[in-house]
Amino acid sequence: MKLRVVVGEAFRSLGASMSTTIAATLTVLIGMFVLGLTIALGTWVLSWSDHAKRQLLDKVYFCTAGYNQCREDVKPKQVEGVRLWLAKDERVKKITFIPADEALKEMKKRYPDYTANLTYNPLPPSFEVIPEKAEYTDDIKRDLLVAGPGGTKPAGLDEIKDGGEKSRRVIKVASIIEAVFLIGLVVLLIASTLLIANTIRLSIFSRRREIEVMKLVGATNWFVRGPFMIEGLICGLIGSLAAILLLVVGRALVLPSLPHWNSSPDVKALAFELIALLILGAGLLLGAVGSVLTLHRFLRV
Repeated sequence: MKLRVVVGEAFRSLGASMSTTIAATLTVLIGMFVLGLTIALGTWVLSWSDHAKRQLLDKVYFCTAGYNQCREDVKPKQVEGVRLWLAKDERVKKITFIPADEALKEMKKRYPDYTANLTYNPLPPSFEVIPEKAEYTDDIKRDLLVAGPGGTKPAGLDEIKDGGEKSRRVIKVASIIEAVFLIGLVVLLIASTLLIANTIRLSIFSRRREIEVMKLVGATNWFVRGPFMIEGLICGLIGSLAAILLLVVGRALVLPSLPHWNSSPDVKALAFELIALLILGAGLLLGAVGSVLTLHRFLRV
């Protein structure tokens, strides 16, 4: 019986104060639409930064006569020694050996004009070392260069390339992107809550006398809060659904004109279905929380 009264009162109030109901719903719509865009763009940018970081690796080159002033070829035992050192390093995720013939074949495929007149193979065998984290590339290079006897370079190893300044720049930019996305998301949620709360405040302020009378005749705080929470939930639901509909329309209109949006299969935004669920949940939560926060001061009778 109580629930029926509370729900009936909520719908009566929505109809009686239509202007504030529309204002609250539009506020939720705008907030959730911007939230959806932020999540979609933010997760795509985070995915791109992860993709860029996954491209960072260490290239371990061995000596071969004629390469980089090396006087003699690396011995199989020396290659195996470096491989064993890398295999024991917990920072190393994957090791791939690239024979000299395979390296030349790949170079001919990528740069046919530069390799057309080669009379010998100038490329050495190498290891491609993929780290567990992109941040480990510089540390692996530094430690491997002193892994030989007495802190010297291991026998047969010529040089290690880790991308240098470019790698460090990618890692730094990726960290900044992650921080900006998280801060922006928190600020947006706080701003949306305050906007919705202030909009709902108009409806509650116009009915403050009614609330005071209900409190004076013995109504509990939760009995008073009930209709307003349901109002907030309804406004949040309608506004969120409208925001999702706008995002669906925008997605259908804009994405086809962005041919490079999914240029790499592992660079993608969060699934739209999950974004829609997040928007719906956030809209309902913000509508209810906004009502409760605003109503709190009027219950002090």
